[in-house]
Amino acid sequence: MNIGEASRATGISSKMIRHYEAIGLLSRQRRTASGYRDFDGNDIHTLRFIRQARDAGFSTPEIKRLLSLWVDKHRPAGEVRRLALEHLKALESKIAELRAMAATLNQLIDRCQGDDRPECPILDALAGDVTSSSRQNSQRTVTIANALTRRRRNHHE
Repeated sequence: MNIGEASRATGISSKMIRHYEAIGLLSRQRRTASGYRDFDGNDIHTLRFIRQARDAGFSTPEIKRLLSLWVDKHRPAGEVRRLALEHLKALESKIAELRAMAATLNQLIDRCQGDDRPECPILDALAGDVTSSSRQNSQRTVTIANALTRRRRNHHE
């Protein structure tokens, strides 16, 4: 099976298949006499595994570890479970962060008049500038701007 056929069979682009091969998620492919990659059923199964893991949000290093556990028929299931639990914890943390961002954005949208005036608490909070908004709803805008600043710091740590 050539790379185009493998792509259609797995829903992974040819470019990503080449990338997975280059970074070691997929073993180097056999080549035909004319130099084209040649994929077999095991390769397709591995690519589908990679796609499912990627769709579940696992990182490349996590997928490498999961692949090594998948091919090891004597693997301890506890290791797989530990990886999945760590990933779930990271996802739940990200979800909480996204919910907090959405709540902050909702508060900013509620504060914005959305009319022809130039004052905009959304832009003021994003810029960390609470002075122009402080004329209207000062304390609330300061609180929201501070929350945005904390989230930016936490995100970059």
